[in-house]
Amino acid sequence: MTRSQRLDPLLNLMQQRQDAAAREVADRDRQLAEQEQRLDALRRYAEEYAVTPNDATIAPALLANRIAFRAKLETAVDQQSRIVDSSRQNRDVERARLMLASRDAKVMEQLAGSYRAQESRVAEQRVQRELDDLGARRSVHANASGNASDGATE
Repeated sequence: MTRSQRLDPLLNLMQQRQDAAAREVADRDRQLAEQEQRLDALRRYAEEYAVTPNDATIAPALLANRIAFRAKLETAVDQQSRIVDSSRQNRDVERARLMLASRDAKVMEQLAGSYRAQESRVAEQRVQRELDDLGARRSVHANASGNASDGATE
């Protein structure tokens, strides 16, 4: 088994790790998008609720409920903002892992390619040596046959 062939299982493992990291990045991107959509929806709802109705007269109990609800909405927006930030950080961490896995896989592929090129050169040199040896033997054999026939004619 050649050195490049011994690297094949490792290359497959590296590719699997890279694929897993890519799937994880995609999952984190999806999660981040969902969290951002929730945040946008909460912000829109808070903006809509911030507008006071055109009715100038609101019962004090309804006004107190409205103010309490707006406070809860603001708390929810703040909490969702933290969740979005956390999701973004998680996605960035997974992207960094993907970059590392991709770099490692590329390095291993280059190493395997280098080994294959070296093995190819060694094989070509071996074939060339064999052809040179064969040519030298034929030359020696031809010279020996030529000398033997020269000796017979003398």
